[in-house]
Amino acid sequence: MLGKKTIDADTLEELEEILITSDIGVKTTMELTRNLEQRLSRNELRDGEALRDALKQELLGKLQAHHQPLNLTGAKPFVLLVVGVNGVGKTTTIGKLASRYVAEGRSVLLAAADTFRAAAADQLGVWAERAGVDLIHHQEGADPSAVTFDACKAALARGVDLLIVDTAGRLHTKVNLMEEMKKIRRVIDREIPGAPHETLLVLDAATGQNALNQTRIFQQSAGVTGLALTKLDGSAKGGVVVAVSHEYGLPVRFIGVGEGIDDLRDFDPQEFVDALFQR
Repeated sequence: MLGKKTIDADTLEELEEILITSDIGVKTTMELTRNLEQRLSRNELRDGEALRDALKQELLGKLQAHHQPLNLTGAKPFVLLVVGVNGVGKTTTIGKLASRYVAEGRSVLLAAADTFRAAAADQLGVWAERAGVDLIHHQEGADPSAVTFDACKAALARGVDLLIVDTAGRLHTKVNLMEEMKKIRRVIDREIPGAPHETLLVLDAATGQNALNQTRIFQQSAGVTGLALTKLDGSAKGGVVVAVSHEYGLPVRFIGVGEGIDDLRDFDPQEFVDALFQR
């Protein structure tokens, strides 16, 4: 389709279908095609190459509008609250973040406030060991806000640069999740005023449109300020990144491209859009 010699309304209709099936989402797709229709009416889209370039510009514009790398300066300890449903790679992302910031010369402390999932603290403990950082944890089933309280006290006492707090992601008990998140946030803010400084939502890029629903729920319960997209290793279409960032006005901070400890990268809108068109 992008190789066509002439572009007309039918071509844009075809494109609309492709964008929706690429997980760009209905709302964002409609905006994109409306903008492209305006370009077509101004005779700016003379062939497939022009359409391709225009679409890349539109997608890039939507991602760049909210793009901002995570900046840890200005707070010590910087508190990073990590949220997301079970199975998206939350614990792995925390491990990779710990490793990354230790490599940058920062002191890091982890808090295992996901006390409901069996062996969640053990899993986080493996990553903590791998990254060479300490972990604050209680017994399975303990109160998550009690773990958070102890972690905040320890972070202040030890003078660490970064405290990363893991949380439970039980979306099927949405009301409990919301109340728990509010309680955790209250404890953090009471012990370290102004914190958490970042609430990072981890999404599995392969879940497609469900990522939009997850973002809505966590935005309401946890006040999300940034996104990390996991499993962007070629199997996921990745278009949902555009939809979530644009529709919720959130910056994509990191993308996970593999299972290795170094496979977490800063999100680069230009690189991402180029990769979308290479698939």
